[in-house]
Amino acid sequence: MSIDFSHLQSDGTPGMVDVSSKNETVREAKAQSIVYLGAEIVQHFEAAGWQNKKGSILQTAVIAGTMAAKKTSDLIPLCHPLGLDSCKFETKVQKDQIIITCICRLEAKTGVEMEALVGASVAALTVYDMCKSVSKGIVIKETKLISKSGGKSDFQA
Repeated sequence: MSIDFSHLQSDGTPGMVDVSSKNETVREAKAQSIVYLGAEIVQHFEAAGWQNKKGSILQTAVIAGTMAAKKTSDLIPLCHPLGLDSCKFETKVQKDQIIITCICRLEAKTGVEMEALVGASVAALTVYDMCKSVSKGIVIKETKLISKSGGKSDFQA
């Protein structure tokens, strides 16, 4: 089986994918990161209203994730710079972990999967940073694409 890598040119050198011939469509991607804190740490922060000396843990994570999603092309080589129309987060505390979902949307010639993945990842890292003084046992368990739509191939996990 032969696989063509979209970021390799015919001579094997890396390059941005040429999207100039594509049509602009509304594109959306949803990504998720799960941060394991442990039940005791979750109870500690729930009792504190998800606040610590640095401020609001979940609000800070959402702000950091949004900032990161907007800078994805500065962080990931060969990503197209995109002006997001929307970047939203959902945070759900579930027993011993926080589930962070980032949903990015725009009208463009290329998708927003990387922006959603970066947003969810940085939000998870921010939760880690905000909580590390209480526990070094925090684990970012997984980051994954949940869905994408609007391009040549839609995806649903």
